[in-house]
Amino acid sequence: MGRIEISPERCKSCGLCAEACKEKCIVIEGEINAAGYQVALFVGADKCKGCAICAEMCPDVAIEVYK
Repeated sequence: MGRIEISPERCKSCGLCAEACKEKCIVIEGEINAAGYQVALFVGADKCKGCAICAEMCPDVAIEVYK
């Protein structure tokens, strides 16, 4: 199983990570960061395979993937 960490201050709520995740492990429903964006939230700890597609899609380099 994999897991990801999303940097709240880097996330700009573009949603590309959530769209790219085939397992639907990410939703845009997190807290609001200092810039006023709603942060992406990792909700699929039991489904994440650690494929890193979400991190590759993130234009703000806000996602780190761990296997």
